[in-house]
Amino acid sequence: MTAGPAHGAGAPRRIAVIGPHILDVLGRPVESIPAGQGSVRLTEIRATAAGTAAGTAVDLAKLGNSVFAIGAVGTDLLADILIAALAAHGVDTGGIVRTTAAQTSATILPVRPNGERPALHVPGATRLLRIGDIDLAALAGFDAVLLGGPDALSGLSGADLAAVVTAAKEGGALVAIDVLHPGSERDFARISAALGGADWFWPNADQLLALTGRAHLELAIADVLARGAGGVAVTLGADGCLVTARRGGAGSAFDLIHLPAPAVAVVDTTGCGDGFDAGMLTGLLLGCDPVDAARLGVACGALVATGLGSDAGLQSLGQVLDFLTGASTTAISTAERTA
Repeated sequence: MTAGPAHGAGAPRRIAVIGPHILDVLGRPVESIPAGQGSVRLTEIRATAAGTAAGTAVDLAKLGNSVFAIGAVGTDLLADILIAALAAHGVDTGGIVRTTAAQTSATILPVRPNGERPALHVPGATRLLRIGDIDLAALAGFDAVLLGGPDALSGLSGADLAAVVTAAKEGGALVAIDVLHPGSERDFARISAALGGADWFWPNADQLLALTGRAHLELAIADVLARGAGGVAVTLGADGCLVTARRGGAGSAFDLIHLPAPAVAVVDTTGCGDGFDAGMLTGLLLGCDPVDAARLGVACGALVATGLGSDAGLQSLGQVLDFLTGASTTAISTAERTA
């Protein structure tokens, strides 16, 4: 399994993110919804770019990467705010198409005092992205491609998703896939061809078990690897992650390595998975081995939880590396010490 190209401190790491672009509106702390026309005062309300494409795009940009966003949004004010939020972090939004057929995907998140949050969601334009909206030839110009939430991209067939992965791989890009929905075996069947061509799959534990129909993570991971994926990292929330390490080449036996999460004061768990994706992908492109790259991802996810929204808590690669050192975690072995 190839970790991807290593880059020096001054070299750009060009990443395309494809998938859901969602505007989140979050408020905290919400202990209950008042009855009737009642109201409560909150400490904070924010609007952020979110989703396994947009949320990860912002985090990748904060880690020093050059990011190109591909997805579908509406022609409404929500889209204007979402695109402005991405652009404010330096994300290139030239791959985002706007449609009058649906509103921009959006979620209202009342965040509880312990950081948990229910979600009130409108699927919106995300599902309207079509294969013709993606310049497959242009994917060859990127060091990595993240296919975020292919399960939510109902406008793309399983064959379309596989074509995206194939085009990226043929162009020399590292390809990673994550999912957005809770997961079902039907979703797994639809994305299996894309997974078979990908270097990495990064679901959370509940999603992976639901996708595969398995009761145990090791069996579920084996199912993904049997499809041809190069590796799997499974996020476990406050328990960190499990990452596969091959004992040999593709198709060989694998070990599962558990990386605990650093302890943080949790404000909001929204977007922690996006932070993990951004950190692990950055680590791989810096030349880290998969375990060190996953460790960087876990740290990014932990930092995201310290603020409100999917872009909170995370500031820069240097901040993350300093955080890892301060948390007495084994240092990232090959990442540079400056963002």
